[in-house]
Amino acid sequence: MDTIQIKDKLFTVSIREQEIQKEVIRVANEINRDLAGKNPLFLSVLNGSFMFTADLLKHITIPCEISFVKLASYQGVSSTGSIKEVIGINEDIAGRTIVIVEDIVDTGLTMQRLLETLGTRGPKEIHIASLLVKPDKLKVDLNIEYVAMNIPNDFIVGYGLDYDGFGRNYPDIYTVVD
Repeated sequence: MDTIQIKDKLFTVSIREQEIQKEVIRVANEINRDLAGKNPLFLSVLNGSFMFTADLLKHITIPCEISFVKLASYQGVSSTGSIKEVIGINEDIAGRTIVIVEDIVDTGLTMQRLLETLGTRGPKEIHIASLLVKPDKLKVDLNIEYVAMNIPNDFIVGYGLDYDGFGRNYPDIYTVVD
């Protein structure tokens, strides 16, 4: 489908599933190379990163573990600016190598909050893997080592990303039509 309607908005395809998968495999290969011998704990940020996490972990060949955290900062098409932790981390991460798996980093405020929270638990090192980054919208300086794709500052849905809970199920990524 080249266009989809979600609620009151029309979206057009901007990144095809094949391109997404190619970049996911590239990121997995980089992580396999860089973190060999470190037994990382992949920490997937729900809900948006569930597809990226699933596809990424299919290509991770090093010993690893996975857990999930849920943070909320979006409402509708824009960030609320307030971030609340909904589901926390049960694992002991002291001395561990952590890879945060995120669907999208735009302002970076959610990621900064998560890094601060994790930092109080004594991990050995924290890496960030993000499917998408909006470099023009970043408000904080983050070291995002594993980026599948940089994108413009548009509102998007699909491949795990949503508009008010809808649209996560599409294998392609769609951009809102003004």
